[in-house]
Amino acid sequence: MRFELRVLRPGTPVSTLLLEATSADDAAEQARLQGYAILKVKLTRTLANLATSDTRTFPLGLFSQELLMLLEAGLSVVDSIETLKEKENKARHQHLLAQLVASLFEGQSLSQALQHFPAVFPPLYIATVRASEKTGDLPEALARYVAYQAQLDVVRKKIISAAIYPMLLAGVGGLVIVFLMGYVVPRFSRIFEDLGGDLPFSSRLLINWGLLVHDHGWSLLIGITAVTTGAIFWLRRPGTRYWIYQHLAALPAIGERIRWYQLARFYRTLGMLLRGGMSIMPSLQMTADLLQGPLRDRLSASANQIREGVQISSAMASFGLTTPVSLRMLRVGERTGHMGEMMERIAAYYDAEIARWVDWFVRLFEPLLMAFIGIVIGAIVVMMYFPIFELAGSIQ
Repeated sequence: MRFELRVLRPGTPVSTLLLEATSADDAAEQARLQGYAILKVKLTRTLANLATSDTRTFPLGLFSQELLMLLEAGLSVVDSIETLKEKENKARHQHLLAQLVASLFEGQSLSQALQHFPAVFPPLYIATVRASEKTGDLPEALARYVAYQAQLDVVRKKIISAAIYPMLLAGVGGLVIVFLMGYVVPRFSRIFEDLGGDLPFSSRLLINWGLLVHDHGWSLLIGITAVTTGAIFWLRRPGTRYWIYQHLAALPAIGERIRWYQLARFYRTLGMLLRGGMSIMPSLQMTADLLQGPLRDRLSASANQIREGVQISSAMASFGLTTPVSLRMLRVGERTGHMGEMMERIAAYYDAEIARWVDWFVRLFEPLLMAFIGIVIGAIVVMMYFPIFELAGSIQ
């Protein structure tokens, strides 16, 4: 990524410096090494940065898997990351890995080195590595994180794959409707206007729409494009997504499944941290962002009770963070001392329930969507041909 820095050097006026770096801190460090005093750092809004500024461009999952394989093969952490740097093709990724190696050579631990790149390595990843450094078992921690990411992707991919066909169906049906209303209806309306006579109300509406499209087609196209663009920008705002989430969560069936999805991510993440050796309170603080709205407030209240000595199962049950099944599993985990493993089983249970509900919903929604699109297209066609049927009947 390219950063623009306002810098100052003794004996020279304030100047602007452009640097390629993986983060703002990295850009500032490069400027300091050149003898500059940093006044301001900002990311330049270029087309290249718009394509590369997304933190997801760094393949964290692939990096973890390859690092795990190299560590299991007997290489040290430094040698493993240097090997990954040498095989990397993208310059910005090579630079990031080189920075990690430099930090390790300075005597920093891997978790400390990762902290220099918060946009690439999330806090959960850093905490997992830090916990493994206390036990000396980094490969096992990386294996847990890789399995954790794979499990998180299962339900997400299930939902995406289930939504592909309805979205494709809706898109094709919408294009057919747009073609009929924007091309076919205007031409039929000219015919009906020449015929005159007493036309049905629905046909007169169709004629008026056809004349409107014929006379103001470009204005309508520009207006629809502007509204669509505004809607896209509105939907991308965090406040809009939260507003949509609140309204969906208020629906009886959908809201309950959204709650299950959040709890599944929460329990899976919390279980992984507990299995990695972290204590319960830091783990709860780290996983709080996985819950939205009222669930986050409930977690904060239950964390206060846990801090006061209340059992985890009782505290979470009292604030609605469990279901009857998960409550029993939590109590079993408390009795056996395997709370981390039991929380991951709870997450697997929620994931299975969500997957079953998604299958049921898609099987119900697809025929309803097909019927709705068929009714709309059929109504347009009938309204177009109804005056012709009336004319043929009068001639007979």
